[in-house]
Amino acid sequence: MNLSLLVPVALAVGAMTGLVGIGGGFLIVPALVLLARVPIKEAIGTSLLVIAMNTASGYVGYAGRTTMAWGFLAAFTLVAIGGILAGSRLVQYVSQAQLKRAFAVFLIAVGAFVLVQNRHALVPTARAAETR
Repeated sequence: MNLSLLVPVALAVGAMTGLVGIGGGFLIVPALVLLARVPIKEAIGTSLLVIAMNTASGYVGYAGRTTMAWGFLAAFTLVAIGGILAGSRLVQYVSQAQLKRAFAVFLIAVGAFVLVQNRHALVPTARAAETR
């Protein structure tokens, strides 16, 4: 484990999670697998625990600053728990290599989705070009 790399990455993931609500598996899992050499199945389990702790601390930080749709939140949580339980059962049938490959495809798909959703920020507008 390369602690000198893992500590700044963990701090960055925590800061990004607190600032904009991202982090989760798509940053934690690669950091654990690549920097700490944790097997991907263990990294995923660790990531779920870290996500739960980040979520709890994020809630505490935002409590009272925003309203919560408690019904939606409860329904979403129940469905997510169902997905976690199903995934936990299915993971025994998937090899480390297949899991890494599927996760890489997922990361690329999420990255492409984010780029498409924010394409307006990537292309200078006509008004911005006129002010130069």
